[in-house]
Amino acid sequence: MEKKTIWDLNRVDVEHFRRQSKMRLTVVLDNVRSLNNIGAIFRTCDAFAVERIMLCGISACPPSPEIHKTALGAEDSVEWAYFPTTAECIESLLREGYTLCCLEQVKGSVELQDFNPQDGHRYALVLGHEVNGVDQNVVNQCDVCLEIPQLGTKHSLNVSVSGGIAIWHFFTHIAPK
Repeated sequence: MEKKTIWDLNRVDVEHFRRQSKMRLTVVLDNVRSLNNIGAIFRTCDAFAVERIMLCGISACPPSPEIHKTALGAEDSVEWAYFPTTAECIESLLREGYTLCCLEQVKGSVELQDFNPQDGHRYALVLGHEVNGVDQNVVNQCDVCLEIPQLGTKHSLNVSVSGGIAIWHFFTHIAPK
């Protein structure tokens, strides 16, 4: 085996990426405080052609050197919008016909591997604050709460890591054609 070169990867430029088909998934950041986490989520959304990111509340917006440090330019390729509150964002997504999915540890959650996104549907994945998680008022508005099963002692994953796992799960079901 030989490692691929940059040219073997067939990377596209930002303009081509913006025109290509996207996964029918919007990622909502509910008061994510770490700019490094925000940048990492931008980079993951670029990798899997997520349609857009909604930054809400205290979640910082590009341009930012701290976001760029982990996004590596993905903040320029992935469409994004800012909402002063997550509630305003959720209202907008509901009007657009999205199925709202939060990634949170709640009673009655669905384990991620048991959730099967369907082609033709539009999904919004809500990721929460690093300490407090997704706000309970937002949880109450979601159609489903997804949980990543864990076996360790912490039952805690970094928001960008858990977001990446969930985005990959959606990608395996509804990848753009």
